[in-house]
Amino acid sequence: MNRIDYYHVKDAPQAQKIIPAVSAVIQNDQHILLQQRSDNGKWSLPGGNMDIGESILEAIKREVKEETGLECNIDRITGVYSDPNHIIAYDDGEVRQQFSICFAGEAVAGELRKSDESFHIAWVPINELDDYDIQPAQKARIEDALKDCKSAFIR
Repeated sequence: MNRIDYYHVKDAPQAQKIIPAVSAVIQNDQHILLQQRSDNGKWSLPGGNMDIGESILEAIKREVKEETGLECNIDRITGVYSDPNHIIAYDDGEVRQQFSICFAGEAVAGELRKSDESFHIAWVPINELDDYDIQPAQKARIEDALKDCKSAFIR
């Protein structure tokens, strides 16, 4: 299913719902784990929707494993993102307002592999992030996670 992210676009469609989602900045030395999404072609952090019956921590660990093949330890929340001007429209007609909690952690086991949700998975050098087509809301999450701060950001 394809999607379009509208980030501060004046004529974006009206959101119909908000669904809890998670993302994670998984860091390995001076690299960040990114996937090139198959639904919009952009590079993104691993993440997705929280399922009924799981905790938010279980959701992010599951999403990272499903999308990258890696198991991770999560050590902090880096931000809560609920910008009403970030609208996501899917080709099945669903339109939602972004609501996502972003975490930070490290990979501890597994082998890097892509899922059907991605074209590529890569450890991207932090100093090369500007060379990748990353949606602005994802860039904000990465920037917030890289700040030397012990508290989470709320945007």
